[in-house]
Amino acid sequence: MRKRYLAPLVLSALFFAACGGEKKQDQKASDSTHESPAADNSMVSPNAGKPVSKGENLMAQSDCKTCHKEEMKVVGPALKDIAAKYPNTPENVDKLADKVIKGGSGNWGDVAMLPHSNVSKEDAKEMVSYILSLSGK
Repeated sequence: MRKRYLAPLVLSALFFAACGGEKKQDQKASDSTHESPAADNSMVSPNAGKPVSKGENLMAQSDCKTCHKEEMKVVGPALKDIAAKYPNTPENVDKLADKVIKGGSGNWGDVAMLPHSNVSKEDAKEMVSYILSLSGK
């Protein structure tokens, strides 16, 4: 009678041991071969180690980079293209700050820039000054 219970008990123990051990190997293998996705650095400034200007901070807190990237055209022009087109003068800073606040179209194609009426004139000037500072970088 003992043999009758002993054999299934031993076989069950071997079965569970065999199944449990293989799962750990598979998990370790998948952990070591699993590659994490590459980090998206498209929003990271090339000047990451340098002090950040007020304008750059304001842009990071706004929705600007939804449509504008520093190096490439997305919906709107690249920030460096804006800096190349407009010299960094008080007149251009004022003109472009108004464009940020009021929005508009026609300067870079048919897609209109949405108005940002919640941005103060001073903050808009800080952002534009930062953008225009990118012309030599």
